[in-house]
Amino acid sequence: MATATRPRRTAVAPLTTDDAELLVSAARAAAEAAGATVSITVLDAGGHLLAFRRDDRAVLISGETSTRKAFTALQLNAPTADLVDAVRPDGPFHTLPTALDRPLLFVAGGLPVHREGRIIGAVGVGGAAPEQDHGFAGAALAELAAHDGAGAPAA
Repeated sequence: MATATRPRRTAVAPLTTDDAELLVSAARAAAEAAGATVSITVLDAGGHLLAFRRDDRAVLISGETSTRKAFTALQLNAPTADLVDAVRPDGPFHTLPTALDRPLLFVAGGLPVHREGRIIGAVGVGGAAPEQDHGFAGAALAELAAHDGAGAPAA
């Protein structure tokens, strides 16, 4: 008699504080190279704060902005730059901000962090122009990917 077996699941290394510090460091370096002052937030897959940095010269609200960008990217598993059209009054997400426990901020600068095809967290950058914030977050993800692929431990 044949019995059904569960598919074997492989463990995916979670986002660690070392990973979060690497993301912050890389985003900070990209921002400094561009002469920008920003805040950077890294959340784990559960939406818990792993790392945060606000440049002393950045406006105070940039810290909340970077956190909202990371939260939005995590909840929707999408770059926040891709969501701008979705929140227009006729867009599919126009009522979403009231459906969640915190408002969403749909401007570029929030990116989900994936490992082996699964979301493990998010990074948000705020304080510069949206396109710059998006680029700084992207630079951070590229650095993490290089670190993961360079034979270094994934977590």
